[in-house]
Amino acid sequence: MLLMAHSDYEPQLATLVAEPPSGDEWFHEIKFDGYRIGARVRKGAVALYTRNGNDWTTAFPEIAEAVKRLGVDDALIDGEVSVVLADGRTSFQALQNSSRADRGTLVYFVFDLLRLDGPRIAALPLEERKARLKKLVGSRKTGRIRFSEHVVGHGDAFFAQACRHGLEGIVSKSRDLPYRAGRHGGWLKTKCVQRQEFVIGGFTDPEGARAGLGALLIGYYEGDHLVFSGKVGTGFTYKVAMDLRARLDRLEQKTCPFTPPPPGALGRSAHWVKPQLVCEVVFTEWTSDGKIRHPSFQGLRADKKPKDVIREQPARRL
Repeated sequence: MLLMAHSDYEPQLATLVAEPPSGDEWFHEIKFDGYRIGARVRKGAVALYTRNGNDWTTAFPEIAEAVKRLGVDDALIDGEVSVVLADGRTSFQALQNSSRADRGTLVYFVFDLLRLDGPRIAALPLEERKARLKKLVGSRKTGRIRFSEHVVGHGDAFFAQACRHGLEGIVSKSRDLPYRAGRHGGWLKTKCVQRQEFVIGGFTDPEGARAGLGALLIGYYEGDHLVFSGKVGTGFTYKVAMDLRARLDRLEQKTCPFTPPPPGALGRSAHWVKPQLVCEVVFTEWTSDGKIRHPSFQGLRADKKPKDVIREQPARRL
């Protein structure tokens, strides 16, 4: 069971940009594909928190145990829990589909240290925080906890290399700034593919031999309005489709949650649901009328609130 709990973990967030910044004042890291998790250690006891303050310690006991083995009495670590594929890439979809019996590739990639043995060190420059973090966890390439290495400068080249290797993208961080909760421009993300969260507002029935779902009807919020952005009918395993259908059936309602409603033909074949579930989708591009092309379902995001889901657009860099 995932519990809400008081946590002093308030993560810094990255702003989406079209291209990475240049200059040696920036560190560039691989963007991992998983769950953002803060690991808090108090008197040797470990708790894992999502970006919204949910206690997920029981969801990733292997990670909690690995953090405990670091042997620190008091700490606050920032990172991403991911599943590592055979080719070295991380995969949120694989993380969604993994089971407790299939956790050999579950890794906590750590990239920041906010507190260590008492005082908070978040006010220190990133360069110093990462140096202390690397000293704490080491630089090993195996094991449950791995330090997120970075390169200095050369953002364009690093981004191009990440895309050539089929990665999601990179995160660029100002090396001399303190850690600040929220989105402030000190951290920037550049993506190789279009990818973001959407709110599920409905679904269609399967056709032919398909089971569970035809497609999910998804959207994002503009103020209080849920805006329809298209449907996604690929990326489901049989088990995921059946589990999703069971969850959506319990949320079904008569009224359409989208404003304005989708086109009439789609509306007649749709089942509407309370907009309570968030999913992650990859796609090729946005169309001129605000729909997504060639989408593929990656998994549910239990760590995201529906009202926080907006359309991500690259910020203009001055």
